[in-house]
Amino acid sequence: MTESTPEPSAPKTVHTFCRYCMCSCGLEVTVEDNRIRKISADKANPHSWRDFCAKGRTADQMVAHPRRILAPMRRVGDTYVEDTWEAALTDIAARMNALIAEGGPDAIGSYYGNPSGHSSSNVMFMNAWMDAIGTNSRFAVGSVDQNALHVVAEAMYGSSLMVPVSDVDNCDYFLLVGTNPAVSGWVWLESVPGGWRRALARQAGGATIVVVDPMRTESAEKADVHLAVRPGQDWALLLAMVKVILDEGLQHRQDCAELATGVGELQRLVADADLDDLAARCGIDRELIERTARDFAAARGAMVVTRTGVSQHEAGTVGEWLGHVLNVITGRMDRPGGRRFEPGYFDALKLAELAKTEPHLSRVAGRPMVAGAHALAELPDEITTPGRGQIKAMLINCGNPVISGPDGGKLDRALAQLDLLVVIDLVQRESHRHAHWLLPAAHWLERDDLMAFTSNMHDEPYVQYGAKVVDPPPGVRQEWEIFVDLALAMRRPLFGVRGFNTFIRATRRIAALTRRPALAFGPHWLDRLFVRMSRKINGRRLTWRELMAHPHGMVLGPREFGHFKDALRTEDKLVHAAPPEFLARTRELLAAPGPAAPEGYPFQLGNRRNRHSMNSWLNELPGLHRSGKHNEVLINAKDAADLGVADGDLVRVFSPVGEIVLAAAVSERPRRGMVIVDHGWGSRIFDPRGGRQPESFGVNRNLLVAGESVDPLSQTSPLSSSYVGVERV
Repeated sequence: MTESTPEPSAPKTVHTFCRYCMCSCGLEVTVEDNRIRKISADKANPHSWRDFCAKGRTADQMVAHPRRILAPMRRVGDTYVEDTWEAALTDIAARMNALIAEGGPDAIGSYYGNPSGHSSSNVMFMNAWMDAIGTNSRFAVGSVDQNALHVVAEAMYGSSLMVPVSDVDNCDYFLLVGTNPAVSGWVWLESVPGGWRRALARQAGGATIVVVDPMRTESAEKADVHLAVRPGQDWALLLAMVKVILDEGLQHRQDCAELATGVGELQRLVADADLDDLAARCGIDRELIERTARDFAAARGAMVVTRTGVSQHEAGTVGEWLGHVLNVITGRMDRPGGRRFEPGYFDALKLAELAKTEPHLSRVAGRPMVAGAHALAELPDEITTPGRGQIKAMLINCGNPVISGPDGGKLDRALAQLDLLVVIDLVQRESHRHAHWLLPAAHWLERDDLMAFTSNMHDEPYVQYGAKVVDPPPGVRQEWEIFVDLALAMRRPLFGVRGFNTFIRATRRIAALTRRPALAFGPHWLDRLFVRMSRKINGRRLTWRELMAHPHGMVLGPREFGHFKDALRTEDKLVHAAPPEFLARTRELLAAPGPAAPEGYPFQLGNRRNRHSMNSWLNELPGLHRSGKHNEVLINAKDAADLGVADGDLVRVFSPVGEIVLAAAVSERPRRGMVIVDHGWGSRIFDPRGGRQPESFGVNRNLLVAGESVDPLSQTSPLSSSYVGVERV
């Protein structure tokens, strides 16, 4: 008698949303025999499918990556062998406990990247594990591009998570600074689905779009006005606009008197600034600045939108702040066509207050944390500088900091010195080449997510449960489970709460005895709690049953104004328009001479957005970048002629800390004196299971950026304004 072959299961359709970026596009996924057959936009989603792109369409390629880590892998010499979870957790726990006993809790460090942040459970449970240890050696990808916004939000609004969203559909004047929504979507720490198309519809009806960018981007080509600002000098342009508005009395007097405090200090600041000097610094004619400021102030509905292009400079926080100042002093907060606060269905600001980390200064540089983490630029010295608290073990959580941060060569050398490097990820990337343990992560298509923490970052009250599409491979655990199991193995109380581990073990025993896995403690407990804590919208609260009954997602009510002032977390419930530290930093910038290239390094290194990239973690997928799996250096045509460089020539781009060689693309898009190299390339993908040679994709442009220079307010490195030299190979 022969054993029968199981019949294949019938195809099924699962509705979920993409978790590669804040767009959160609704997806329709066809699954058969636990394999993904097709991913397409879920056009029944009432909110978020309109920015659907190739990243989401090819997400199954990462699930089925030929070099994916499928079980814990232990380093043996220069190779890796698969091992059990029990062996991995026991070894890691013993080694970390020994290092803590020797050097204190700060001897254990962690870093998390973008994929971790787009999980509802990952970072929450990672922080619970770090709290269990009691370490302050916490580093995060936020210092690469978004710290400035958190610093400004904390100082002006009282919460680092209070991020205004854009009322695109009523705007008459868009001032877009350091953003390219034609490519990236109207998304960063806000999400406006189809936002660029909606802005263009407003433009067709008479609205004005002004793009501020050193490069003539795809958005700039559609704009009414393109201001080709000098890299890193957005602050000077925005301060000049603030000066024109205050000097000419164009401010919104009611908001300046009743909504904000500090307008007098702003007036004293701009009184000491010279408009011609500011125009020279930013490279924009004074008359054009004046006209832009007056038109912005006169528009019925208007907004300034600042993004990563503003923040990745030594003056990035000042630039970010002045963008918010322009919105405040011209009456754009909480009014149609401006920026508003979306309370969403869940009060993430309140939970953020409860989860706030204690203030801490880094051991070597003496700098404070921003949004709960220290700057990535500080990590190499924290590893290599002797003394109590020296980092001896690191856990890299779904990140690639050697590629994402400054001076990756220095960080790579530091990681090689660690006594223990543990990596949680889908594949082994450049930053993982010295790892002692590789732990397999789950893809977002293999887990459930309820992104309660981002509910106030959508442009309307919206909720969707991110349903799991397929089961992960048998040897893969979700990241939250790894952190819980590691805390248990180390005998350190999760969340730093005594007795919590006993509670977890008890729920697991009950789940096993009753054969009901859901009774074991996990993020699904918290998801239900967050739904119970949801705020009333249209007189009623969200229920779990209702959430499950709407797999396409739900728009819970209309966009509303009037929530902004209630949401302020400042003690006086006013916007603090002139935080003293921002005023002081601006005066420092004004007192310093204007930008000048150092001898031998005449060009500034810029960045651009590629729609089919996601920082440093998707560029190896075959379904993306069909024109070639590499990056190039974009050079202004006149600069290229001076250098004797033609399109396609190999060139060497160099700085005091590194050099790269790549092909040139000659273009009229960048302003003179600037070269563009896309961020996120240059990572090798290793093959720890098969032992094949690593595959490499492009070059790492951040090798050219020194780690010592940072924005003193946000600790962000100048990834988009460092100086480099260029020569033909």
